[in-house]
Amino acid sequence: MENLLDNMKNRVLAGDLLLKEDAMQLAELPLEPLCEAADEIRAVFCGKRFDLCTIINGKNGKCSEDCKYCAQSVFYSTEVESYPLLKTDQLLEQAKYNAERGVMRYSIVTSGKRLDDGEVEAACKSIRAIRENVDISVCVSFGLLDEMAFRKIKEAGACRVHNNLESSRNYFTEVCTTHSYEEKIETVKAAKRAGLSVCSGGIVGLGETMEDRIDLALTVRDLGVRSIPVNMLNPIPGTPYERNPRLTIEDMCRITAVFRFLVPDAFIRLAGGRGLMADKGKQCFQSGANAAITGDMLTTAGITIEQDMQMLKELGFEVKS
Repeated sequence: MENLLDNMKNRVLAGDLLLKEDAMQLAELPLEPLCEAADEIRAVFCGKRFDLCTIINGKNGKCSEDCKYCAQSVFYSTEVESYPLLKTDQLLEQAKYNAERGVMRYSIVTSGKRLDDGEVEAACKSIRAIRENVDISVCVSFGLLDEMAFRKIKEAGACRVHNNLESSRNYFTEVCTTHSYEEKIETVKAAKRAGLSVCSGGIVGLGETMEDRIDLALTVRDLGVRSIPVNMLNPIPGTPYERNPRLTIEDMCRITAVFRFLVPDAFIRLAGGRGLMADKGKQCFQSGANAAITGDMLTTAGITIEQDMQMLKELGFEVKS
């Protein structure tokens, strides 16, 4: 087993891309040496750089989609506040708040399948105001937009689009039926054609297998994605996944480590669900992860910026955009 791990680590360090069958073997190896090797790969390809971002609910609730994990879907009985797209001054104020605390990336996230044309124009106005007044990078998660809309968003000053694939192509229909995996893929490609970078990953703990997780990592790798969120499901009452068992820290470390082997030069980003871990993700940051969302999540409480900054300093990371 040790020889197998060393062999795969050395292949990655030499520039080889591991295959699915390699990753399936990796996933079965003892956890501690697997995580140590993944962290070594992270150090070689990414150094001490850590990408820390915050998100704001730019538009909340009444989502037309039936994603089974989501408290904002109109299909489920959850107690979530609904409001339209926030005004520029509200988005600007929060951007300033985050920048003052050392966060260098700020993402505006909206509910719904996609923003309509009027909402895109309003969002672009807000993005321009943020970029003119705050030294912070702006990312957006506006749903399944087309290339033309993404070009407007880029011209306004945004640099990155977030669009999670959620799971593998094989498992996606178990998660959502109101839009397709191909629509997700096309959105990623449209954003890239518009000249934007892309942040895309998924949620683990939905009932998927390790093979599904590996397929997800390989898909985003093939799409050229280098910011990969790994959300741990927070089973929210009223959603179909409310009784799903929570993954353990050990589960998350293993997933993080395998992702690092598969996409060695990426930002592997701990996102939703990190606050459920007793160590707030610390062991995952020693298992190959080198990015995170800080502050409150969309519909659940997160971890304060100050707490994260202190932990990252102790681990020897440097927060950079």
